[in-house]
Amino acid sequence: MAKAVYRKFIKIDGHQIWSVKWHKNGEPVILLHGGLSHTAKWEKKILPAVATTHEPFAYDRTAHGYTKVRSGYMHFDFQVKELIAFIKTVVKKPVHIIGWSDGGNIGLLTAIKYPKLVKSLVAIGANYTYDAGLSSDLNTVEASEEEFVNFEKMTGQDRQLLLEIKAKAFKVWRTEPKLKLSQLKKIKCPVLILASDDEPFKSEMTFKMYEAIPNGRLAVIPGTSHNLVGEKPKLMQVVIKDFYKSLSFPITKMPNRRAKQQDKILRNS
Repeated sequence: MAKAVYRKFIKIDGHQIWSVKWHKNGEPVILLHGGLSHTAKWEKKILPAVATTHEPFAYDRTAHGYTKVRSGYMHFDFQVKELIAFIKTVVKKPVHIIGWSDGGNIGLLTAIKYPKLVKSLVAIGANYTYDAGLSSDLNTVEASEEEFVNFEKMTGQDRQLLLEIKAKAFKVWRTEPKLKLSQLKKIKCPVLILASDDEPFKSEMTFKMYEAIPNGRLAVIPGTSHNLVGEKPKLMQVVIKDFYKSLSFPITKMPNRRAKQQDKILRNS
């Protein structure tokens, strides 16, 4: 496990954000945790994929992990704004992004809205639209005693605030994101859509998302759920490492969907 350069709060956009940075071994990459999760829950699973090839950064988004709540939190537009503030304040240059679930959705939105700041994106278990047959129960808001205790310990905030945070998250998931395939077609950077074969939304949505992105790749990890990060981390890491070996447009021997773009590249080479 790579040792962090620092783990500390950094004032970003007027708010104290819990941030982590590891040693520089290449270009910067930001690791975006899933919704209602935090950096420490997934860094051990994702960090081995980039620790020796990049300069990894991560942070707990507002109302996640060690970072406390503030006005307006949870909507994806808010979280995109927070990411941009982190890039401009901490990294100060364009980045690669690896995002899981909500983190992947934030990556997609950022690649569309701020293309000059995103060099590549790995979107793990992402959904470009809320209208994708989500199977989860998003109406019942509850928390276990363990969740309450961990929340109080990490944030020092009143335990009942956790229920408010969950309710806000569930509302967002019922209504966001609202991207269209036509917007995904505008993404300029290389994108790896990485999904399980048993996501809580329709597989059709995953394939449509991949097919719409001009420089997209698709990987489906067999025998996994939305928690593929924890279920088959080593296989996931291999796939991500392979993606970073070459971010150039894929040139294959029997292209079909990529045929026109590949022919254009070969003619101009």
